[in-house]
Amino acid sequence: MRGEVILLCLWLCTGLVAGDWNILSYITSKREDDRNGNVEFSLRNYCESWRMNAELNNIRGFEVVPGECVGYIGAYMTSTQYEVDVQLAAEESLLFLTDSFQPSGDGKDAWIFDLDDVLLSTVPYFKMHDFGGTKTNRGSLEAWMREGNAPAIEHMLTLFYLIRGKGLKVFILSSRAEYLREATVENLIAVGYHGWTDLILRSEEDKYTCAEEYKAKQRSKLVHEGYRLWGIVGSQWSSLGGYTTARRIFKLPNPMYYEY
Repeated sequence: MRGEVILLCLWLCTGLVAGDWNILSYITSKREDDRNGNVEFSLRNYCESWRMNAELNNIRGFEVVPGECVGYIGAYMTSTQYEVDVQLAAEESLLFLTDSFQPSGDGKDAWIFDLDDVLLSTVPYFKMHDFGGTKTNRGSLEAWMREGNAPAIEHMLTLFYLIRGKGLKVFILSSRAEYLREATVENLIAVGYHGWTDLILRSEEDKYTCAEEYKAKQRSKLVHEGYRLWGIVGSQWSSLGGYTTARRIFKLPNPMYYEY
């Protein structure tokens, strides 16, 4: 029994990094030999648990979605449930501001949005690439970004203007490279975004900095400029953590990829 536990742990550790593990097959194969301690579950249960633990940041650093869960992740990202989950996050963001925000009048109240899968959706791209079931090719993804056809996430578009209407300065902080600025600006404008204070993209000097450190550094610069960061909306934990954050953070669902 102890040997089986060790083997199971090895499977788990490998899966957390590579994303191609199949714990379901392993446990299923053991049921005939030992039904004690194993919870009966379906593939849907397993994939929902994987998605939930990825969202909770318990599963980190995965490079691909487990192969047996690709269909489930794709169905979720194109479902009404995903839209409802994003809508509730938008409503909670607005509720927080309604209850807590008092404008200072000095123009230094600020809100930060991440870009991909927050303001703009990359779901059309990942739909062509197994919804994260294959390792992301950065060159291919950036070529798609250059086309400037990413759709707006509608509930975030609404929130964007509601926050601006409350008098906060809106900063868009993205891991996209600086050379994608023109395409990104044109894409944002084309789908309805206007009036942000600054679009912060990754410079050449930040090219090899991990996303969490890069974004924390950019937020620190804003704080040193006197801005009060009321909130951040991101679809990756790397957009929300680090040594400088906001009064509230709001995480949108995104189990398709993990940003370092």
